[in-house]
Amino acid sequence: MLLTLGNLVTEHGNNHRALLGRHLAGKYELVELAGVGGMAEVFRAVTHGAAGFRRTVAIKRILDHLSANEDFVSMFVEEARVTAALSHPNIAAIHDFGQDRDGAYFLVLEWVDCITLLDWRQAYDRHGELSPWPLVAAIGIEVLKALGAAHENTDADGFRIPVFHRDVTPQNVLIGSHGVVKLTDFGLARAMDRARITQPEIVKGKVSYLAPELLKPGSEPSPQSDIFGLGIVLWEVLAGRKLFEAPSPVEVLLKLREARVPPLMDLRPDIPRALHDAIHKALAKDPADRHRSARSMVRALANILRMTPESTSAEVLARTVRLARERMHEGPSAEVAITGEEAVPLTRKKA
Repeated sequence: MLLTLGNLVTEHGNNHRALLGRHLAGKYELVELAGVGGMAEVFRAVTHGAAGFRRTVAIKRILDHLSANEDFVSMFVEEARVTAALSHPNIAAIHDFGQDRDGAYFLVLEWVDCITLLDWRQAYDRHGELSPWPLVAAIGIEVLKALGAAHENTDADGFRIPVFHRDVTPQNVLIGSHGVVKLTDFGLARAMDRARITQPEIVKGKVSYLAPELLKPGSEPSPQSDIFGLGIVLWEVLAGRKLFEAPSPVEVLLKLREARVPPLMDLRPDIPRALHDAIHKALAKDPADRHRSARSMVRALANILRMTPESTSAEVLARTVRLARERMHEGPSAEVAITGEEAVPLTRKKA
């Protein structure tokens, strides 16, 4: 369960306060607790360098009670390794990796001034409005660019070493205050499976975005399994509700196995038929019936946007982020730290 800043102080206050002001690796000063997930805590921190250099970053640190779990530590190290291999404007970057004086591993991530795609969608839902389909398609293109870069990742010798996300969710899509879309949490889902971290609050949120073929024993992820996850995300943002929802994770899994998807145009008759078809193709039960690659789906969505006069520029998307923040927090701004599990909003009240 992710907690608000107030709850964090109440439930974990003393332990976390003791870390504030500490310098990790001699240069990362922990300034403020940003959020806590089921596996790690995240701080807003400041990097101190020569000649007064300063930069705000996010520090992700393993929770104390998990730091003795060798499987989990291995998972955390793997996340650092996998994420560090990826470099793309639409992928949230990792800057550094190390150990603090207590022996706990930490990641240094970019600090993104943004909201999650889930918050963006809910800002429209709360006012009884439909999310603008051209912007949803544009966001989908940016996420697909990130996935394509990961799927086509190569090593220093040019050999293909694809990275599959396996956890494309609205919480892992970040929309920046300047209209830049970033995908975060690469590598964690695979490593989480390996470490058998099974807290209900983690499983419940993640399972409804799995591709049906991944439910089979011995199954492996693929570009098509990530495309299926994005298809769910786009369907939900346009429909304004969950696609595969049920009272328990087991019932969700049963729905996923059947992969029955209600026609999106029944809920959004305003969208073009081509957009409906592109999303439903991503959601085909058989991976062979989905888009061949992230690039292929980018082309399909881009062709749709060429037919609309509405702007989908970063500037336009940035304005919707400001609007969403006003609706969500009744204030001028909010910041989000990349936790590697979800993005945790920090409410800033007016003075």
